[in-house]
Amino acid sequence: MARQARPGSTRSATPDTWVHLLRHGEVHNPDGVLYGRRDGFHLSDRGRAMALKAAGHLADRDITVIRSSPLERARETAAPLADKLGLEIGVEERVLESTNRFEGKRFAGGENALRDPRTWRHLYNPFKPSWGEPYKQVVARMLDAVEDARAAAEGHEAVLVSHQLPIWITRLAVEKRSFLHDPRKRQCTLCSVTSFGFTSLEITQITYAEPAIDLIPRGDVAAPFSAGDAPEELKPEGTPPE
Repeated sequence: MARQARPGSTRSATPDTWVHLLRHGEVHNPDGVLYGRRDGFHLSDRGRAMALKAAGHLADRDITVIRSSPLERARETAAPLADKLGLEIGVEERVLESTNRFEGKRFAGGENALRDPRTWRHLYNPFKPSWGEPYKQVVARMLDAVEDARAAAEGHEAVLVSHQLPIWITRLAVEKRSFLHDPRKRQCTLCSVTSFGFTSLEITQITYAEPAIDLIPRGDVAAPFSAGDAPEELKPEGTPPE
């Protein structure tokens, strides 16, 4: 497993290997549901444009490995970069979206699942969290995938295409911050790039970039999941638990 950065160590050494965690682009989700691990959720037209922006941002890097979550939106986000670099996309199950008891629910208007008393029993422990895959379990599988990508690209760079929650929780763990957070305040916008720089086996630098920020509608920047092509009344309000 990758060694986590010690406090104060993220600026001290020049990395010899980088692993970039790329979040997928906007999803065609006209019903505005929390899609989670469901099949059949592809990038929207805007999402495909975001993926091209991310590919342009990363194309000049020394990338030798590209791996993706098996979900359609992640593989479609990886495709433009793989085409530019002439690389195959490996499937990496460990960077899959986390499980969530609210999958398939809406978080808008009168259908906001958080207002339904029948769902409140899932909200008792935000530290674990009680509504889905434990954060510690998410971090463990993500860091295993990061370490395998680092080893495969040693001396070069790798890209893992994943999802907002797994990327953000992994960053919190590496930075030794609390898992308890407001999903609207995650620094992990659509097609953003969270990068871990390794010196030997240790993460010594963390950087963040938003190559597609100009394509994200202002009202969607802080959304905890993507509802591309949904009318405003079906886009998520409040804070769906993820």
